[in-house]
Amino acid sequence: MQIRQLLEEIEILETACDMDMEVRGIAYDSRHVSPGDVFVAVRGYQSDGHRYIGAAMEQGASLCVCEEKPGCAIPYVLVRDTRRALALMSCAFFSHPSRGMKMIGITGTNGKTTTTYLVKHILEAQGAKVGLIGTNRNMIGGEVLETERTTPESYELQKLFDRMKRAGCTHVVMEVSSHSLVLQRVAGVRFDVGVFTNLTQDHLDFHKTMEAYCDAKAMLFDVSTVGVLNADDAAAGRLQAHTKEALTYSAKDNANDLVAKNILLKPHGVEFIAVAEEGIARVSLAIPGAFSVYNALAALACAKALGVTLERAAAALATAQGVRGRAELVPVPAPFTVVIDYAHSPDGVENILSAVRAGARGRIVALLGCGGDRDRTKRPKMGAIAQKMADFTIITSDNPRTEKPEEIIREIVAGLDPSGKPYTVVTDRREAIVYALEHARTDDIIVLMGKGHETYQEINGVKHHLDEREEVARFFASRHPVKAAPEE
Repeated sequence: MQIRQLLEEIEILETACDMDMEVRGIAYDSRHVSPGDVFVAVRGYQSDGHRYIGAAMEQGASLCVCEEKPGCAIPYVLVRDTRRALALMSCAFFSHPSRGMKMIGITGTNGKTTTTYLVKHILEAQGAKVGLIGTNRNMIGGEVLETERTTPESYELQKLFDRMKRAGCTHVVMEVSSHSLVLQRVAGVRFDVGVFTNLTQDHLDFHKTMEAYCDAKAMLFDVSTVGVLNADDAAAGRLQAHTKEALTYSAKDNANDLVAKNILLKPHGVEFIAVAEEGIARVSLAIPGAFSVYNALAALACAKALGVTLERAAAALATAQGVRGRAELVPVPAPFTVVIDYAHSPDGVENILSAVRAGARGRIVALLGCGGDRDRTKRPKMGAIAQKMADFTIITSDNPRTEKPEEIIREIVAGLDPSGKPYTVVTDRREAIVYALEHARTDDIIVLMGKGHETYQEINGVKHHLDEREEVARFFASRHPVKAAPEE
């Protein structure tokens, strides 16, 4: 493909190359350059691609796209924003694959993953072939592809779209993180439907303020034909200003397009009546917690925006299953319950503990850590919420990354009340899980929060295998049949 064709939709500041030059591929990591590639020098938070233009040239790059003139003799194109350029070039390189499929983007602090799965399930029940892109996995129909980040970098994203289109996908439903919007990973993609779940504190290490975090989410609705919004969230009004056509849902206010009435929260799911202008439908979803009502409403409203009737969408939800790492029940040979959940924000902790409380007959035991190199201000808040809502709290490590686990734990503990409900600190997460299981009582619900679907723990920049399901199984395999600890 000619470089001219790749750069067709990009503002060019200066050229020092033959615009009819043929390029074989696109690379933004100098280590992955092949002869004949165009190298895009992207500025990152830990490294600057402009420093590696020479290395890319040695690997065989035929030219570079950059924001400043290269310090070596290589043909180049100067642009204002190489991140955006990479995204738009990738769209062109793969012949704009997203334009041939219905695109659904879901954003919000919590609920994105479950909602994407619910939308996928509804659409597949109507006969569609659906691609899914999300935090814990990517999927092409029933084929599972593992992933490492919520929204892939723009080149990999367009490559994935191309693969989905070639496989016959008619729809793509994807999580769209605030990072991906700010970092231009989805630039060039037009969404048929954009969905907003909620906005609570998270990622302030990146966005700095809640206003900036909200504005990042709003970018999705600037490029969506229809915006599906959770009207019960305070941020909905700010986001609605960015929508061309809004479809709202609520569990509180009858003035919205889709409303949940007669809500029943049960130990193993939720039931409610969905009310819309076109009629009503009984909804049953086998995922517990009040947040499941909102996830179901988001999925139903999204389906409505795509032309699926409320009755047919509700019927599909009745057969939907839970998502790995989201309120996931772990089978154990003991008279207590173990739940794994991805809760990693104050709102997430509150949601899962509220959900399990609804069906609790014994104690709620919360195991909690916080990620390193992330928003530090949420740590004491998460600790305080866990102590308030659980009967016993175990403070431990999550992904400390480059921070010392003890320092992260100290900041969590700062939010706890010394005279409040009991807690303990077990720094090693594996040991903390063992502690929770060893001290469990009959009818307890042990909630392992923070890791969810993840099967690793990142310590000092290295990912070590850690699957909490395996840790629970190993505990029981190494012991005789367990009898729950007696009441004190």
